Amino acid sequence: MRSLTNPRCTRTCAATNAQSPIPNAAAFTLPSPRYAAPVSAFAHNPAHVPVLLAACLRVLAPKPGETFADCTAGLGGHAGAIARVIGKGRVVLNDADMANLALAAAHVAQVSPQVSVVSSHGNFAELCHKLEAAQTPADMVLADLGFASNHVDDAARGFSFKRDGPLDMRMNPSTGPTAAELVNTLPEAELARILEEYGEERNARKIARKLADLRRKSPIATTGQLADAVRSVSPAHGSPIDPATRTFQAVRIAVNDELGSLEALLLAIEDAVKQINHKRATWLSSGARVAIISFHSLEDRAVKQAFAKLVKAGCTDLTNGCVTAEDGEEMANPRSRSAKLRAIALPAG
Repeated sequence: MRSLTNPRCTRTCAATNAQSPIPNAAAFTLPSPRYAAPVSAFAHNPAHVPVLLAACLRVLAPKPGETFADCTAGLGGHAGAIARVIGKGRVVLNDADMANLALAAAHVAQVSPQVSVVSSHGNFAELCHKLEAAQTPADMVLADLGFASNHVDDAARGFSFKRDGPLDMRMNPSTGPTAAELVNTLPEAELARILEEYGEERNARKIARKLADLRRKSPIATTGQLADAVRSVSPAHGSPIDPATRTFQAVRIAVNDELGSLEALLLAIEDAVKQINHKRATWLSSGARVAIISFHSLEDRAVKQAFAKLVKAGCTDLTNGCVTAEDGEEMANPRSRSAKLRAIALPAG
């Protein structure tokens, strides 16, 4: 496994709309030994199955010697499959969760010993800066916008309303406000806005009012407390979907600024297309393939609109709209039911 140095980068990469230096070199190196992973990254979680893997391989069309950048490495399922094809190429793994990053790196190294593995810890919106500063343009980019299956399974991470645990929801557990902090401190009107905008929750105001009433008596500290509060004012009425689903989605999006990060990535891709059209070096190679997997309408709408604009700028639509899971995959991997894959190829330059 290799690491890359990370010199200062002052050229605006469109992803942040600011000319600030990129993080120091430690942010673009392999995880430290304290995050040592087992040889098989999936040994602890055999249920992990990469979503739309066959479709991703088809549209990304990996070739020997190429560089693949996985914006959201998770447990390394997609990256491992691509690493097998690119041989002595390079796999750049990025994830906000340092522990998962180590697992992904171990998995990729195991399935493809020849590949060069580089790890980047942080928000995927920052990856364009790191690749450009290291003069390592990517030939393929994938962003799987779902959260890792082990996050849901671990009650201590606070993502799931099915498992009672601390109300956290941070992709990067070392930084940023927790879900409990947002739920207990945001004004009631702001809570309602988040639930309505990010969760498309019809009962947003009622739920926000209930949460405001409860927190005046005692802080809402666990996923169980939040879920029960939502269910008390928004019963299921026979629906198979838990009433807390949209609220948990909305709070998770707010905690991790997921839509802001996606917007930054899309702007970085747009900037790369402009640079390629002007024959300038950028963080993506000419002809690079970019694929994004979304899981709810807010994400998919943003990707759809951005990619439609880029097709007009000379990119090629690789998915003819979007690709969804077939019946067989949905049965084998229920998480794939809401997944939509959109992909483009950048101009050849």
